[in-house]
Amino acid sequence: MIDLHTHSIFSDGELIPSELVARAVDHGYKAIAITDHVDSSNLTSVVPNVVRVANDLNRYWSIVVIPGVEITHVPPEMIADIAKEARSLGAKVVLVHGETIVEPVRKGTNRAAIEAGVDILAHPGLIAEEDVILAKERGVALEITARKGHSLTNGHVAKMALKHAASLVINTDTHAPDDLTYRFMAEKILKAAGIGESDISGIFKNSEDIVLKLQI
Repeated sequence: MIDLHTHSIFSDGELIPSELVARAVDHGYKAIAITDHVDSSNLTSVVPNVVRVANDLNRYWSIVVIPGVEITHVPPEMIADIAKEARSLGAKVVLVHGETIVEPVRKGTNRAAIEAGVDILAHPGLIAEEDVILAKERGVALEITARKGHSLTNGHVAKMALKHAASLVINTDTHAPDDLTYRFMAEKILKAAGIGESDISGIFKNSEDIVLKLQI
C-alpha cells in the first residue's frame, strides 16, 4: 500500500509524524506522504518541519516517507504560486484540496490545480469532464479517497477518469489512527467506485510511479 495523502499535528491530524509513519509501517505500507493542509499563513513553517522529520525517518526505516502539502481552501488564483513555493521549500508531492461536495471549496479550484501542474487533485468531487481531460493532458492524478464524506463522489471521479484514461490513485486522507487502511480494503473501495479488477492493479501502480518519479 502506498498512501500519498495523510495529515499530522502540523495541521488537523491527531498524530505526530513519527507515530503516523510507525502505524503505516504496521499496516504494511511501502510509502507514505505527509501532506498537511497549507495556505499562505503556514506554508513556510509546515514544509520545513515535514521535510526534517521525513529525512530523519528515511534514514532509519525501510518505508519511504515523502514530505508534501495539501493546498487547502485558498483562492484558485493563488494555487500556482503556493504550489511553486511549496516545492521550493522541499515539498516533494503537492496536492490540492479539490471541490469535494461536503465542504465549501471555491469553484474553479479543480481547474486551477490542474493548470498549476500539481501531482494529485484530492477528492475532486463532481469534477467537470473538461477538467478530467486536462488532467490527463497535464499528468495530474485524480484521487479516489477512503475518507468519509469526500468518498461520496468516488463513483463519478472513477467513471470520468476511466472514460478519458486519466490517472487515478487511491489515498486515505488520514487524520486519525483508524483512517489508515490495508491493501485489501483499498481494493474494496476501488471496486465500490465501479472500477473493475483489470484496472485496479494499474491504479496502485500509478502511486508507485509517482514515488519512483520523486526519487526519494
